[in-house]
Amino acid sequence: MDFGFAWFTRGPLANAAGLRTLAEAGERLGYAYMLVPDHIVIPTDIDSTYPYSADGSFPGSGPGECMDQLTACAYAAALTEKLRMLTSVMVVPHRPALLTAKMIATIDNLSGGRITIGCGAGWMEEEFKALQVPDYADRGAVTNEYLEAFRTVWTNEIASFDGSYVKFANVSTRPLPVQKPHPPLWIGGESAPALKRVVSHGDGWYPIGNNPKFPLDTHGRIARRLERLKGFADEAGRDMASIDLAYWSHWNTIGEEVKNRDGDRMILTGSVAAVAEDVAKLKEAGFNHLMLNLAGRDASASVGRMEAFMADVARQVS
Repeated sequence: MDFGFAWFTRGPLANAAGLRTLAEAGERLGYAYMLVPDHIVIPTDIDSTYPYSADGSFPGSGPGECMDQLTACAYAAALTEKLRMLTSVMVVPHRPALLTAKMIATIDNLSGGRITIGCGAGWMEEEFKALQVPDYADRGAVTNEYLEAFRTVWTNEIASFDGSYVKFANVSTRPLPVQKPHPPLWIGGESAPALKRVVSHGDGWYPIGNNPKFPLDTHGRIARRLERLKGFADEAGRDMASIDLAYWSHWNTIGEEVKNRDGDRMILTGSVAAVAEDVAKLKEAGFNHLMLNLAGRDASASVGRMEAFMADVARQVS
């Protein structure tokens, strides 16, 4: 199993120095991925329900900085040699499909094949309206079609596409991505539509553990959701072995056990031994990648948490 850490496009480390510090530390410590989230703009008035908080409120609302995800990935890739960039997740409908495919192919070329695309359909209607992209209500269909367009662009030197939301004909798409057949597409989300998208359009499943509607904060809950995914895969005739698995834990409280709403211990909380056992169980369940929120109050605190995880936990999991 390999590990990733998050750098956030908002907050105290959302600057060149913060990005450089974390990216260079991540590479030095042996992390495989740096996660970069995606918002292009943050409307100051948000009525949309945020899927990952108990009350539906978005913790990042209000005025503030918001750096662009793909630009940040390109910058971080230039600072490193081995660290992979992971969009976590890219809101697929926010950028035109052909342009986005070209940007990702460019990053893949310049980085020597070091970008993985975590994908999502989005949740904030106000941001969709501000960006003047296809209707929020159509975001699921738009996401699926854009992913199909990405693959077309990435696997054909002369490409054409004739869809409901994407249309182009006979365009040269060189250079194609370094990664073959293309950069991996990890589908985020925990709902049934997201699981179906994994099977139909994804190379991997990339859930986050703290969705109140579909909590994946215990091994039992994760196992049941994996069974649901397998059911959809079986229906479609897809081998589960062809679906990569990556888990995104938005919490990390090593040393402090945290209970969920049902009174059960949340995985990846508690003693070092308990957390290491959780990592081993995730690996046994088929997860190849574990993404962690190790952000601290400043760069030094963040790097300290990154160091501690690798020294105390990762070394126990072969």
